[in-house]
Amino acid sequence: MDAVIDGGAAPAGAAEHAHTTAWIASVLRNRIAAGELAPGAKLSEQSLSSALGVSRNTLRQAFTTLAEESIVRRIPNRGVFVASPGAEDVREIYRVRRTIEPAAVLWGHITPEKLDAMEAVVLRAQAARDAGSVAEMADANQAFHKEVVDLTGSETLRTLMDRVLAEMRLVFHAMSAAPDFHSHYVDRNVLLVRRLRAGENEKAAAELREYLDAAEAELLEHLASLAASS
Repeated sequence: MDAVIDGGAAPAGAAEHAHTTAWIASVLRNRIAAGELAPGAKLSEQSLSSALGVSRNTLRQAFTTLAEESIVRRIPNRGVFVASPGAEDVREIYRVRRTIEPAAVLWGHITPEKLDAMEAVVLRAQAARDAGSVAEMADANQAFHKEVVDLTGSETLRTLMDRVLAEMRLVFHAMSAAPDFHSHYVDRNVLLVRRLRAGENEKAAAELREYLDAAEAELLEHLASLAASS
């Protein structure tokens, strides 16, 4: 079934071609990161070009950008589909995350306001866990790690993290059969904020790296189990 998307208003005056392509890619990437487009969903050129107010040629160029980011896959004679990440995709995601996130908490510009923002996300995650809402825990997890990278103050790293979060959301779909996956990382996020408030940046960075190692191992084990049972 084709995915349907409301892209919002097109850029004023249709904007420059390159800018429009980047905007389309950003809209689709953000929808995927928000969980609105699931792995395997077909992206219809006709409906998307109409909804976004752009030509099919421009849309195809945006698809090319997302394909290079491993967020969508082109299948000859069938179309463009939201990707379903595999084990090697997970390894690459965590290579990137282990490089960026511990560095962000170690050397980032950490202010009381930024810590308050991180704590607000943690409270959302705790409430979602108490309510048994896996989807809301996943949303909060995405938001928390976005806040971590925001500590760097780097727009380049924020853009890179948007790509990573879109891929992570697709990986999380594979964990729908393991509803407790997110729950045991909530307390780790609580501890991370506590470490940063105490000025224990080195401990926070080391524990975050261990956290990412554990999450990667759990995801790979689950994917291997799914592959063995299919």
